[in-house]
Amino acid sequence: MFERYKGGEKALLVHVFFSHESDIEDLKEFEVLVSSARIEILDIITTSRKSPQIKYFVGEGKAQEIAELVKLHNASVILVNHSLTPTQERNLEKLCECRVVDRTGLILDIFAQRARTHEGKLQVELAQLQYLSTRLVRGWTHLERQKGGIGLRGPGETQLETDRRLIRHRIQVILNRLDKVEKQRALNRQSRLKANLSTVSLVGYTNAGKSTLFNALTNSDVYAANQLFATLDPTLRRIQVEDVGEIVLADTVGFIRHLPHDLVAAFKATLLETKESELILHVIDASNANLYDNIEAVDQVLTEIGADNIPVLLIMNKIDLLDGRQASIDRDENGLPFRVWLSAENKVGLDLLLLALKERLCKQIYNCHIKLPINLISLRSRFYQLNSIVKEIVNEDGSFSLAIRIPLIEWNRLCKQNPDLLYLINDKVEIS
Repeated sequence: MFERYKGGEKALLVHVFFSHESDIEDLKEFEVLVSSARIEILDIITTSRKSPQIKYFVGEGKAQEIAELVKLHNASVILVNHSLTPTQERNLEKLCECRVVDRTGLILDIFAQRARTHEGKLQVELAQLQYLSTRLVRGWTHLERQKGGIGLRGPGETQLETDRRLIRHRIQVILNRLDKVEKQRALNRQSRLKANLSTVSLVGYTNAGKSTLFNALTNSDVYAANQLFATLDPTLRRIQVEDVGEIVLADTVGFIRHLPHDLVAAFKATLLETKESELILHVIDASNANLYDNIEAVDQVLTEIGADNIPVLLIMNKIDLLDGRQASIDRDENGLPFRVWLSAENKVGLDLLLLALKERLCKQIYNCHIKLPINLISLRSRFYQLNSIVKEIVNEDGSFSLAIRIPLIEWNRLCKQNPDLLYLINDKVEIS
């Protein structure tokens, strides 16, 4: 049912400059999108209009020019950097005798290529089905009538109606499965809440360096590449932050201008990780000349998913591509970090990011002295894991006297697991 690019296809690109859209950056981004789909660009056709033409979107003269270029270059597909109606798509295909794919279709195809997990594939298939349900006429014009006669009597519906019914059924099946995924994610979030674990989500424009930063912070090997939508499937890892304890860091799908609404809806379960975060790290490619438009595009998606009220820490990534820019922290009038400059690729400024996370997430700190008997010696390694031991001495009986500085959340968690800890506190004893 789905036409997926195999790579090596040859395409003509079509872009229309409207009166409110004169920026060339949108076209450059579309070229990167096409390259990400492993398609060879034969030629780029541009035109200017005040509004889309109803029949062909680009105007009849330009449509004829495109048809001639298709034959000249022997192109296999026409890629349009706009959302086309099913009628416009069908009319262009008939005129040019060539497949026509709009921006939404191209993004869906890239997502189909990159999805790896079962959940990611379900989400992409759902978005594809919702997109294709309005475009079925294109493939079934020869079967659009009911048939009669001996041996040809069927269910009383056209092939088109049958396909639409089957697609509606498949969409419902996928929605039911994704509902189960969403419930499982909700349970996981509840478990983290009970464990008092903060969740911090990485968001940002596609190819801003989120996965590279995620790998640098967590020592993971999440796929990261210099291409759009390298990450589709969310990944969660725990990291240790001084005076905060363990937090959960979530790597999410990248955003883009004109992100198809079907995709936002399909990835609802994934994006809920962002919505439920305590802090959002908005990763920005500081070397991109169009960074302010990219920031606005991300903010629009955050508003759309209901995550616009969550505190945000801006991460200005790729400073290695800026002349003379050093890693640093920018603070607001209250001294609170609101922007960090770093290079995830070169691992420069990560210590500053951890410091900013500490200041933004810092909870109440608990200080105490405890005497740890031999039967609870396993707690000593746990304190070391939390980087909470300030000083220690070994007593003659083999026990340990510890000076502890620990986030209150972690202390309460340990006391729940080991109630005897409360009886080991002895602040009268000084540890020299």
